[in-house]
Amino acid sequence: MTSEMIPYLLIGFFSVFVSSVSQTLLKKASMKEHKSILGEYLNFPVIFAYGLFFASTLLTMLAYKKLPLSMSPAFESSSYIFVTIFGVTMFKEKITRKKLIALAMILAGIIIFTL
Repeated sequence: MTSEMIPYLLIGFFSVFVSSVSQTLLKKASMKEHKSILGEYLNFPVIFAYGLFFASTLLTMLAYKKLPLSMSPAFESSSYIFVTIFGVTMFKEKITRKKLIALAMILAGIIIFTL
């Protein structure tokens, strides 16, 4: 990996972070009662979340300007870590021993893959 690729790798990780925020917003919006099916999709949190997904796609495309596609699994798999952190902090989900082991394996895989 060259030094000119590092900013694009950071953009890729940021893209995954933005996508994870979007997923969290959609989950939060789905937990609310809506008066109609149309109301489930045409409300600010849902529209904003889809806007974030779009922004995440644009950021990913920007990252791929300098990154080879083979780097994709390294930053895409980090979404599991972000989603787990958001689940624990925002939804008070329990983090079990199995989840910790799985996250450690994901981190190890990312590190091994990028070396």
